[in-house]
Amino acid sequence: MSTEQELQAPLSAHAMGTDVERVDAPAKVTGQARYAVEHPAERPVYAHLVQAPVARGRLTELDTAAAVAADGVVAVIDHTNAPRLADRSDLEYDVLQDEEIRFRGQVVAVIVADSVEQARAAAELVRVGFTEQPAEVEFTVEAATIRPETVNGGFPCDTAVGDVDRGLAESARVLEEQYVSPEEHNSPMEPHASQVRWDSGAERLDVFASTQHPQGLQDTLATTLGLAPEQIRVRAPYVGGGFGSKGEPHAPEILAGMTALAVPDRTVRLAVTRQQMFSLTGYRGTITSRLRLGSAEDGTLRAIDHQAFEESSNVKQYPEQTAVTTRMLYAAPDRRTSHRLADLDVPVPSWMRAPGVWPGVYALEVAMDELADRLGIDPIQLRADNEPTVDPESGKPFGDRRLVECLRLGAERFGWAGRPGTGERVEGDWRIGYGVATSTYPGEAAPDNAASVTAGKHGRHTVSIAAVDIGTGSRTALRLVAADALGIDPDLVDIELGDSTMPLATVAGGSSGLTSWGNAVTSAARTFRSEHGDDPAEGATSTAKAVPMPDMEDYSHHSFGAQFVELGVHRLTGEPRVRRMLGIFSIGQVVNPRGARSQLLGGMIMGISVGLLEESFRDPRFGSVVTQDLASYHVAACADVPPIEVDWLDVDASAPIDQMRSRGAGEIGIVGTAAAIVNAAYNATGVRVRSLPVTADRFL
Repeated sequence: MSTEQELQAPLSAHAMGTDVERVDAPAKVTGQARYAVEHPAERPVYAHLVQAPVARGRLTELDTAAAVAADGVVAVIDHTNAPRLADRSDLEYDVLQDEEIRFRGQVVAVIVADSVEQARAAAELVRVGFTEQPAEVEFTVEAATIRPETVNGGFPCDTAVGDVDRGLAESARVLEEQYVSPEEHNSPMEPHASQVRWDSGAERLDVFASTQHPQGLQDTLATTLGLAPEQIRVRAPYVGGGFGSKGEPHAPEILAGMTALAVPDRTVRLAVTRQQMFSLTGYRGTITSRLRLGSAEDGTLRAIDHQAFEESSNVKQYPEQTAVTTRMLYAAPDRRTSHRLADLDVPVPSWMRAPGVWPGVYALEVAMDELADRLGIDPIQLRADNEPTVDPESGKPFGDRRLVECLRLGAERFGWAGRPGTGERVEGDWRIGYGVATSTYPGEAAPDNAASVTAGKHGRHTVSIAAVDIGTGSRTALRLVAADALGIDPDLVDIELGDSTMPLATVAGGSSGLTSWGNAVTSAARTFRSEHGDDPAEGATSTAKAVPMPDMEDYSHHSFGAQFVELGVHRLTGEPRVRRMLGIFSIGQVVNPRGARSQLLGGMIMGISVGLLEESFRDPRFGSVVTQDLASYHVAACADVPPIEVDWLDVDASAPIDQMRSRGAGEIGIVGTAAAIVNAAYNATGVRVRSLPVTADRFL
């Protein structure tokens, strides 16, 4: 076998697939793991952000005299004295450069003080004068008329195959309904935070940040601040969650860099408050899907029309790929999808876990349940009857789909055969229903990754890559990957992550991290063995890029799954409560079963939040989100989580696979949950909820 063939050959897993504890667990539970603003520093200073009180206008006065004179204040930075940015093309990063106010909550000043308390107290002394201008802050479908060139991920905005209008006209049954997912906000345990120091002598910016992509933040800071990338080092050894909000930089990261330049040779710590996260760190905007499904009497789909209408911002446009998954999930000869935006005077939406995919699949999967009910066909059978033989969008064969297998196995384990008729099952004061929905997520592997392997003492090897473990267990899983590729025990592998000076790594997002980084680690390990043998000298090192499999582009790669929910609705109060859940998934090779199970469980728990609880309310008079804390913005707590069972299909060795055999498990767990909840609520009560979340008032 040639060296190139060896680099491309799938791993023969020995360590991979074993159930192991998290290697970083002791550091986290004992408090030794340091997060962004916890790293040692001499004489640190603390920054606090002052925000605009109106949705649109211009500053006419910014009286900072009292704040400057306050105890402990080191500096007050505003548009009159802030460092000038080298690149102002991205308006989200164009902070403290002029008098314009583009949304309520925009930063108008930064207070720098010797303590957090002094900085916050001084912020209260700043007097902001402004002229207010008319603002559009309320999303409506009618306002969503802007056609973006592409949507998130680079997908075409609109697609059309066949003649949808004719297909609908010739269908025996046509379902036409509208489905809404509300504005939602990422709420990771660790808020967005940065610790930054500008060394004026060396002209270097040293950054610790809570980020999902150190090298992406490095590049953005370099471009915006006018520095060379090699002048900036970004480290993120531990990150307390992100859910996508830390996948790309936001204004606070730019402000931390600017503040460090303004107070050179002092370490600046900037931690965004929980309330400020609701206006400065991205969110999922309101999305409305209008769906039309045309079918024969036996349920065979003839036409699918999915129109997505989305909330976006005048500051920076962000189109989610809401209707993209509809293009490939079920077979129909006539298909059409489109996306339209309403650009409002609101903060910038951005990535939030399973962006576009779960809102779009939620709409399609509830529509499929409605169609099955109207046709008198079992919802699982309807999905199986419309299973495509190839990807309807690309025409390529699926690498490893097996959706129907997930549905059938899940039905057997869940007891789907005992599903009650609509509104028929009552236990005491509870009406009980069953619901099912498909889950799917792209099985992507980014090629632009590299890793290095270095031999240490006593057979130890260190593997380095600029990837980030945002709490998902990447450090543990990559250890198993490296052990297999090196042919050594996992206990002899040390993983170094989260440093922009390490070999190139793509973002920890899109359920692509482990597969992308694992391919790079595998290539580096195999290169290392080829160059240094099985008994390398101490200090021997090799670096290599991920090697793409030559035929992977010939297939369509997605993960799939089936979600099952048993839901109770209290017949007197209308309270909906999930009683049990099951998820069966097709995700390829599972590297660490314990970690994968946690990822899938976490996604399904977030799906409970999405289905029953999460909703941000924006005051149309003032443009501010009024539910801007975890007391009023509800997420699932332990009491909301029922028994959950997750499982996955064994890897199909005959399927076209890369050297990792894996596909992402991070986001697929959330995708079908809300639809399964809605469908179970209908089965329990006969009430169809088409606008999330499912709350008690819908059933009273």
